Amino acid sequence: MRLGLVLGDQLSFDLATLRALEPERDVLLMAEVEGEARYVPHHPQKIVLIFSAMRHFAEALRERGWRVHYVRLDEPGNSGSIAAELCRWQARLGVDEVHVTECGEWRLEQALREAGLPLVWHRDTRFLCSREAFARWAADRKQLRMEHFYRGMRKRCNLLLEPDGSPAGGAWNFDADNRKPLPRGLRGPFAAYFAQDATTAAVITLVRERFSQHYGTLDAFDYPVTHEQARTLWEHFLEFGLAAFGDYQDAMAEGEPYLFHSRISAALNIGLLDVRELCEDVEMAWRERRVPLNAAEGFIRQLIGWREYVRGIYWLRMPDYAGLNYLGNERALPEFYWTGQTRMRCMAQVIGQTLELGYAHHIQRLMVTGNFALLAGIAPPAICEWYLAVYLDAFDWVELPNTLGMVMHADGGYLGSKPYCASGRYIQRMSDHCKSCSYKVDRAVEEDACPFNALYWHFLIRHRQPLAHNPRLALVYRSLDGLPQARREALWQRGQTLLARLDAAEAL
Repeated sequence: MRLGLVLGDQLSFDLATLRALEPERDVLLMAEVEGEARYVPHHPQKIVLIFSAMRHFAEALRERGWRVHYVRLDEPGNSGSIAAELCRWQARLGVDEVHVTECGEWRLEQALREAGLPLVWHRDTRFLCSREAFARWAADRKQLRMEHFYRGMRKRCNLLLEPDGSPAGGAWNFDADNRKPLPRGLRGPFAAYFAQDATTAAVITLVRERFSQHYGTLDAFDYPVTHEQARTLWEHFLEFGLAAFGDYQDAMAEGEPYLFHSRISAALNIGLLDVRELCEDVEMAWRERRVPLNAAEGFIRQLIGWREYVRGIYWLRMPDYAGLNYLGNERALPEFYWTGQTRMRCMAQVIGQTLELGYAHHIQRLMVTGNFALLAGIAPPAICEWYLAVYLDAFDWVELPNTLGMVMHADGGYLGSKPYCASGRYIQRMSDHCKSCSYKVDRAVEEDACPFNALYWHFLIRHRQPLAHNPRLALVYRSLDGLPQARREALWQRGQTLLARLDAAEAL
């Protein structure tokens, strides 16, 4: 008899561990533990999603003939950590082989490797690019860029290609077509809703009792917790969202948390959906002329481009990657990131939505909450912990490179070529938040001026030495140098005042 571990983000029937074992002779272990629920203050809905999906998956495995030892969070004897539970059950069952698929977090994988167990490791074949393949791709490159990686993945996976191997539509990337603000009156489709069954209701009760001190509400939980529900959510997006996803994937609108986004990333990251099937479905929708090419290409780029790319960088550079701080940021994370209580309308809207739903799309994360953290000089560990805690789809392999590298530029441009910094004008162009904001987006140095404006210029001034050589910022620095000296000084002083207010724990 052999023992197989199935983690909460490995809920796939195609998991390598399951393929290596046999239901008639081997056993599986699944465990809900305090250590994984508390190492950052995870959003209560995130804990519910994972525990409920785990319980449903365990039952599905039993229906397929597997013997599953399932340890619930409140079960007597629960040791509180995955490594300790694995040791406890390995000794209890007397097995001499413990099969494990690669973890999604370096922290957990190291804990298992150091536990003194007879482990047999398997590659996580749910991803299209293995850790080893990414390392080989990166080895002979002076500079890593997602676009180069993505083109290779398109060819390797034979996605959106013409018969001669050239890219469909004559270009690899249609991102320039995917930055349209939402037209007045246009709204996203109705959201798919998933009712709570008895299993999910029981988990919600448990989480309310155990994690009431965590930020975020449980009232709006309606995420898929089974493979069937996840597939329903995906098909809903294919029918109602994908066609407009390309044009408006960067748009933001009040009262529209999802717009034309799929909402599948959490289900995908815990194993309820398969990335190969998703890509095939998107390509088929384009070939059947149900969606335009810019939508299909944009979505596939997120799946096999960014998603696989950031995972590759994570495992290539950990654990040192987590400690990078290229810009030397040390400011504490403002309390309003946990409460949403700020006069900045865009920040209040995105953070409020996050606390309610555990969800925000990529532009809300990158260009609102992330942009502010960058401009304000927040310490990378603090903002990385926040993203990991509050979003349902956040696991360290995907959250850390996106936040530390793309949002905070703390890796000095290793992941991306430039800091994603912007003034309030960008938010005004891509959203309707500024219309009802207490601050004025067309002002920069006045007391009622949008804080993003002065902080943007302050960021560029204070980090001129490391950033001025970046060719993608050359035009910006020329604009800065073209401002009258008095204007530059006023922007600097306004930025200083705003940062001092943050240091004094004001909410802005």
